[in-house]
Amino acid sequence: MTSTSSGGRAGRAIGAVASALALATIATGCSKDMDDLGYTPTTLGVDEARAKTKSVSGQIFDMIGLGQARTTEPGPGVSTCEQDPDHLFLSRHPWSLYGVPAAELEQGFQRLRETLPKKGWKVVEYGPNKSAAKTLELTADSEKEHFSVNAELRVGADEKQPLILVNVVSGCYRAPEGTDLNGIY
Repeated sequence: MTSTSSGGRAGRAIGAVASALALATIATGCSKDMDDLGYTPTTLGVDEARAKTKSVSGQIFDMIGLGQARTTEPGPGVSTCEQDPDHLFLSRHPWSLYGVPAAELEQGFQRLRETLPKKGWKVVEYGPNKSAAKTLELTADSEKEHFSVNAELRVGADEKQPLILVNVVSGCYRAPEGTDLNGIY
C-alpha cells in the first residue's frame, strides 16, 4: 500500500473506525466469552501479529484494485482482548483510500464485494448502514483465518473527500509467555 499522511481525513473518520472496530471485533469472536471463542488462540508475538494484519490489509487493498489511490497512516496496532487481557490480544488496522474520483472508489468497492468470496471471505453484512448518510458498508469474515474486514464507501454529496474507509481486525492471539501486554498499542 502507498501511504501518505492525512490528519484531517483520518480525524473525521474516528467515529466510523470505532464502529467498525466494534463490529469487526464481534465478528472475529474477541467480544465473546473465552469459552465461546470457538477456537484456541494461536500463540504469536505482537510484532508478528501486526505484520500478519498488515499483510491481510494489503490483500484487501489489492482486491479493491486502486493502486493509484493514496492511503492513510499509521499501520496496524494491537490491544488486549477482554477475556484475558494479561495473555490475549488482537490486532487492528484502520485505514482509508482516497485521492481518486468517487466513481473509481465505487468501482473499487464493488470489486472488493465481488472478490472477497473468491478469496475465502464470507460477506456477512452488506448495504446502507444506520448513519444519517446511509453509507454503503460491508463486513466480511475470513473463512481461512480469524480476521474480519469492515469497509465503508463514503462518496456522498456531504463528503468533503470521497474515500473508502477500511478496518481489518484479527481474532485474539495468545502472547508468548513472559510478554507484558500492559501499554501495548
